[in-house]
Amino acid sequence: QVQLVESGGGLVQPGGSLRLSCAASGRSISSYAMGWFRQAPGKERQFVAAIVRNGDITYYADSVKGRFTISRDNAKNTVYLRMNSLKPEDTAVYVCAANKLGLRVSRVQDDYAYWGQGTQVTVSA
Repeated sequence: QVQLVESGGGLVQPGGSLRLSCAASGRSISSYAMGWFRQAPGKERQFVAAIVRNGDITYYADSVKGRFTISRDNAKNTVYLRMNSLKPEDTAVYVCAANKLGLRVSRVQDDYAYWGQGTQVTVSA
C-alpha cells in the first residue's frame, strides 16, 4: 500500500508560480510511474502530467505544456509539480497518483492504483 500526501498549494496571482510536492509513504515509489491530475469545481478530474519511474520520460496535457514541470526524487520518495505562468483556469484541487506500470506515462485514471487527497491551488488577482 502506498499513501500519498500533497502539499504546496495556495493562493497565487495570475502569472505567479507554485511548486507542489507529493510525499509517499508505506513503500518506495521508485518502481512506480507517477502522475498529477486536477479537478476544478463542477468539472471532471483531468490529467496534468506524468513521469516514468526513473524520471527519463515525462508527458503533459496540452493546456500546461511549457508552463508546468513534473520531476521526482526517489531518494526522498517525493514527486513535484513546478507550475509557472499560472492562469485563473489552473484553479483546481491537484492530486497525485501512483501507477504500478513504472515505465508507462499515462493520462488514463484507471491506470493509477493509489491516489492522494489533493491540495487546493487558486489563481486569482
